[in-house]
Amino acid sequence: MGLVHKITEWLLEKEEDMAKSCAIPMQEIEYQIAKVASQKEKIQKEYDEAMKELENVAVRLEKIKNIETLRCQTENKK
Repeated sequence: MGLVHKITEWLLEKEEDMAKSCAIPMQEIEYQIAKVASQKEKIQKEYDEAMKELENVAVRLEKIKNIETLRCQTENKK
């Protein structure tokens, strides 16, 4: 478990304890939820773009492989 994860867990535990005693304003919790949702959306978009790029690379490599296979088969027949 990384340091950032440990710190995040600790903070969430403290906030949960504070929420049990009504010490956190609802606005603060809603703000944090919105911020996390926004960050999640941003990360999902970056992930989708990276996966699309990797798929494009895979397709191009398959084309190169097919070209090379055809070229080698043609040369071997000569």
